[in-house]
Amino acid sequence: MSDLPSIAIVGASGRMGQMLIRTVQESEAATLGGVSERAGHNWIGRDVGSCMGGTASGVIVTDDPATVIENADAVIDFTAPAASVAHAALAAQTGTPLIIGTTGFTDNDLAAIARSAQKTVIMRAGNMSLGVNLLMQLTKKVAAALDEDYDIEIIETHHRHKVDAPSGTALMLGQAAADGRGVALDSVSDRGRDGITGERRRGAIGFHAVRGGDVIGEHDVLFASDGERIVLRHLASDRRVFARGALKAALWAQGQPAGEYDMLDVLGLS
Repeated sequence: MSDLPSIAIVGASGRMGQMLIRTVQESEAATLGGVSERAGHNWIGRDVGSCMGGTASGVIVTDDPATVIENADAVIDFTAPAASVAHAALAAQTGTPLIIGTTGFTDNDLAAIARSAQKTVIMRAGNMSLGVNLLMQLTKKVAAALDEDYDIEIIETHHRHKVDAPSGTALMLGQAAADGRGVALDSVSDRGRDGITGERRRGAIGFHAVRGGDVIGEHDVLFASDGERIVLRHLASDRRVFARGALKAALWAQGQPAGEYDMLDVLGLS
């Protein structure tokens, strides 16, 4: 038996699920300990390697996430809000660190995850790439340096299949900008303009979601004033940047005290 940490993936069949599985299998720092899918999925009971079109891996897909979570050293979850909340509760029961890349949570969902984090490590981030987390830090610093003469707009583009808007990353960037200005994001957020809207509200942070094609993820933070514009940009061309970040977080989470963390904690940037 390997002495390497055992990392489990819940939501095996999704685009990120399959990328996470490949990333763990290719890693020299961890082993794939288990995978799960929702009940009734046609992968259940089959070898995950064969399901993904490759060679058999010896890991069978199950619809029992509780067992998968219990037997792992850490779990990575890029599923859906309701599923992630349920997985957090299961992780709390066994003290298993849980890495959540799911977005689109409600306030009630986040409160439930916070309760689970009282009993285990939960690292949740809307984006796990190093570049995006550096962009967050830059956004906060630029927002702090520029006053409300500079309008802030966040423009994000994703593939046609993404179901939530604004993206989790866009909201993270908006929060970074609000933190930089020392304001509450809820009080300055502007997420929709249609018809005769009147002048732009001074100090607002605008959000715009573009959906189309197979775009993995593009985020611009625009600071616009009279006579000049500053644009901070991150373009993701490969989902592996998110999978590598998630694996780094899963390895980091082991041995940490129970609580809620984000990617800045993992990267030592908090």
